[in-house]
Amino acid sequence: MSRKLVKILGYGVDTFSSEEAVDYIATHHGMVVTINPEMIEYAAKDEKFAQIINSAELVIPDGVGITVGLKILGHNVHRIPGIDFGKALLKRASKDGKTVALIGAKPEIITKAVENVKQEFPDLNIVYFHDGYFDDEDTIITEVINAKPDYVFAALGSPKQEFFINRLKQDLNKSVLIGLGGSFDVWAGAVKRAPEIYQKLGVEWLYRTLSEPKRFKRIFPTLPLFVIKVLKERVIGK
Repeated sequence: MSRKLVKILGYGVDTFSSEEAVDYIATHHGMVVTINPEMIEYAAKDEKFAQIINSAELVIPDGVGITVGLKILGHNVHRIPGIDFGKALLKRASKDGKTVALIGAKPEIITKAVENVKQEFPDLNIVYFHDGYFDDEDTIITEVINAKPDYVFAALGSPKQEFFINRLKQDLNKSVLIGLGGSFDVWAGAVKRAPEIYQKLGVEWLYRTLSEPKRFKRIFPTLPLFVIKVLKERVIGK
């Protein structure tokens, strides 16, 4: 199985289905980027972050803005929510007898998330976990490397989690590494996921924004400006 990418604003996005993406990264290893418009916006201002995205071994369309943008450009790519993809990777790790590390969230959240994940996947071998509130990143990096996990899940928020994973890549070159934002809060049961109708429509971001109005400033004007940039790219491309 080989990658088939489509471009949006200069960044390649994989066109795998969720199942294909799990199979691909489980056998090829490397970093998974769950790309969304905010990340592309940040990458435009930070060359190192742009390089991290472009060097990832798998880039899945997590944000609905990405799938909408790709559709504008003539590409019909299915959205793969990072939280669902993370769970699929946990299931795969449990099935294959692989080891797992989880880093992120508040101390009580990561503890509960680990407990719930173990309950859902009793055979899952979690060899390391730590909350995301640490000052000495070097120590955490060393501890993760020494644990030699086959899968690393970092929920530190973007771009911090991508920079963190990038530091691990060289030493854990046979591992799968993915950033999952606020997924641990949901896995811990501390945050309710959007109702199924929002999930099916691909607008979980809208539900979360309505539930947490402070997110509004983060989403807007990034999302509409992103769409405008994509429309310009389409015109220029023609």
